[in-house]
Amino acid sequence: MATKKEATKTAEVKEALTDVQLLEQKIAAMREAQAKFATYTQEQVDKIFFEAAMAANKQRIPLAQMAVEETGYGIVEDKVIKNHYASEFVYHKYKDIKTCGVIEEDTSLGIKKIAEPVGLVGAIIPTTNPTSTAIFKTLICLKSRNAIIISPHPRAKKSTIAAAKVVLDAAVKAGAPEGIIGWVEEPTVELSGIVMKSVDVILATGGPGMVKAAYSSGHPAVGVGPGNTPVIMDSSCDIQSAVYSVIQSKTFDNGMICASEQSVTAIADIYDKVRDEFKRRGCHILSQDEIEKMRKIILTPAGTVNPNMVGHSACDIAKLAGFEVPPLTKILVGEVDSVDVSEPFAHEKLSPVLALYKAKDFDEALDMAEQLVKDGGYGHTASLYIHPCAYDKEEKFAARMKTCRILVNTPSSQGGIGDIYNFGLNPSLTLGCGSYGGNSVSENVNVVHLLNTKTVAERRQNMLWFRTPPKVYFKKGCLPVALAELKDYYHKKKAFIVTDGFLFGSGMTKPITDRLDAMGITHTCFYEVAPDPTLQIARKGLEQLKAFGPDVIIALGGGSSMDAGKIMWLMYEHPECEFEDLAMDFMDIRKRIYEFPKMGEKALFVAIPTSSGTGSEVTPFAIITDADTGTKWPIADYELMPNMAIIDTDYMMTQPKGLTSASGIDALTHALEAYVSIMATDFTDGLALKAAKNIFDYLPAAYEKGAGDPFAREKMANASTMAGMAFANAFLGICHSMAHKLGAYHHLPHGVANALLIEHVMRYNADPAPVKMGTFSQYEYPHAKERYCEVARFCGITGKDDDEVFENFIKAIADLKATVGIKRTIKEYGIKEEDFLATLDEMVENAFNDQCTGANPRYPLMSEMKEMYLKAYYEG
Repeated sequence: MATKKEATKTAEVKEALTDVQLLEQKIAAMREAQAKFATYTQEQVDKIFFEAAMAANKQRIPLAQMAVEETGYGIVEDKVIKNHYASEFVYHKYKDIKTCGVIEEDTSLGIKKIAEPVGLVGAIIPTTNPTSTAIFKTLICLKSRNAIIISPHPRAKKSTIAAAKVVLDAAVKAGAPEGIIGWVEEPTVELSGIVMKSVDVILATGGPGMVKAAYSSGHPAVGVGPGNTPVIMDSSCDIQSAVYSVIQSKTFDNGMICASEQSVTAIADIYDKVRDEFKRRGCHILSQDEIEKMRKIILTPAGTVNPNMVGHSACDIAKLAGFEVPPLTKILVGEVDSVDVSEPFAHEKLSPVLALYKAKDFDEALDMAEQLVKDGGYGHTASLYIHPCAYDKEEKFAARMKTCRILVNTPSSQGGIGDIYNFGLNPSLTLGCGSYGGNSVSENVNVVHLLNTKTVAERRQNMLWFRTPPKVYFKKGCLPVALAELKDYYHKKKAFIVTDGFLFGSGMTKPITDRLDAMGITHTCFYEVAPDPTLQIARKGLEQLKAFGPDVIIALGGGSSMDAGKIMWLMYEHPECEFEDLAMDFMDIRKRIYEFPKMGEKALFVAIPTSSGTGSEVTPFAIITDADTGTKWPIADYELMPNMAIIDTDYMMTQPKGLTSASGIDALTHALEAYVSIMATDFTDGLALKAAKNIFDYLPAAYEKGAGDPFAREKMANASTMAGMAFANAFLGICHSMAHKLGAYHHLPHGVANALLIEHVMRYNADPAPVKMGTFSQYEYPHAKERYCEVARFCGITGKDDDEVFENFIKAIADLKATVGIKRTIKEYGIKEEDFLATLDEMVENAFNDQCTGANPRYPLMSEMKEMYLKAYYEG
């Protein structure tokens, strides 16, 4: 360890060196680190890549907040998505690609390809996407065994470096050489020039001047040109889908993705409908006077995009131009005629400002789009909205557009970066423009570049699924017959029962144990589960579980017993798993970074509910709380789906009134959220509809009469399980996201928390022009209100039109809640105002980050969630 005198001397020497000398020393050290990294095996590299992606994903929200705070550009929630995408989608795409040694071999042809790293990469990071681009570039460099030194934009240096440091720390911890990722602490033009002259390859993302400097450095450069994406809306297109796709893309992070639409050209016969649809969905059509004011601010005197507009909202841009628009205006739309370079609206704007053109026919639209590309977007992206069968026009468009991304029926921002609305376009945040745009690559930049490729990527919908337990038994008194399967079909010998003290003490386990005894299956019982089960209790049960060594686990009770049972099952089968990894959120369950382990190798899992609400017996979800830290771990994966569910109404007869009402409204919320989810399908819709109708028809009787109306009890049991099957496949929405946190912070029963929020969420989702829409390729435009009305009509609620049906439905839900004793406001449950407000911001952020949020039909801003919480507290 250095003495104080030695440390002082070292500091003096460092201070005596110039910034240039320090940078040169850093580059030399990085070359040594890269030389060592080049010797790593594929296994070593893949471990580093995995850990770095995991670390970046976990920090997606703080990094997004930092980027917006530092630069003043964009929207936190959208930057969260960018950071999530840059880690999760990039990892998923490239995790299995070989980048070390022999990566391809065909003995019949006699060819072999061997991968070698290029060496030291210099990365220029833009101010528009500082954290996501840093994550993306550092990850692909780690995967390809390269060192990377970053030159951040001066206005974004803090957030850029923070993102790079997250990746570096995780990589080094996983075994990467120290210093494999570096950066310029105080970027200047001189130091950026030294970086570009000292590296082996430059990854350049930024303005035209910077990209030109990279290509002039004397070293190979992978740079990207500006985008000026033109859109053609053909007469055959679905106008609602096309317009909302453009809105969804153009408002994403306030239009800062370079692939975002800059102009829309509509054919004359649909022009008025297109214009009206933009207006209906919350866009502002500029007057002639406003157009003139906008022309004065779009470009600088040098002809470049005005930095005071970049990444700002439509409202702020209007104020900059000297006029006012409503606060939630999505896009400023200018109806203009000229596509010449002299027209400011014909340029890239990097903001929610859009040119709208009219063309007499498709051929004229092609001419206009071609000119727009030529004057500012050569090689980048072009977009077409058309009927899927109009192949001749699609071919014409692809042939005429000199762009490397030709997107069909796809939001350009999300479509151009790849792998969200199409599945053959590589996920990337650096989009090459090929020789058209003076770039060395024509594809989405990734770990390998071989050809200039012209790619046509048509919009596609995800393959969907419907998964349930292999065996679901239901009917009053079905338990003994269903349990016979354990011996007759599965040949099980040892059963471990998980339940709570009340059910155990009241003899509710006896019908199970009697049947097990009759079949010769030995058994034991763990009965210490409590509401909101803790990791500590689960671990205590695990010790008993391991000592007993069962081949079947039977969870008896409400959601808490089933959650605890699933977690104990998971720890029993896979003690090596970390809960932080298991609980990592995902945008797409099939693309999650962490691959969930295979379950059922040691024991079968049987779920027997005693309440009618959670549906946990048929879902792949579990929640566990760490009592030491207060952390709630929501675990979701189809491997957690029970192998058998037994819904015997005999177990539900004695539910108290409070549990009946809370669990009943919880089940109704499951049905409603599954039905309006962006992942709803025909398979889930039928279950959700029938569940909702059962609840309206039978919950009041089950609440009032209890065991006195076994038919109502059975119908409610069926409703709960059907709603569970629906949301197990369609997932839920922000009512559950917010209820999870309201319950966690203020100890309200989960069903009550949902009940207090559901009408507010319904009104929020029913807006036909939401600020943000959920991201899933099958969900083309907002239609939640229509979906709610379908549920209402199925339940017998009518009206003269959708508006009246919707209002009547809201009233019917309120009346049902009142009938079963649910209060109107959070305040009425005794939660003090000061306590609620003290936790509000934290609840909002955690609710936004909840796994349920992503399937909501309206993607929420945190400010909107906060407003709903406040309404639920004060107004009811």
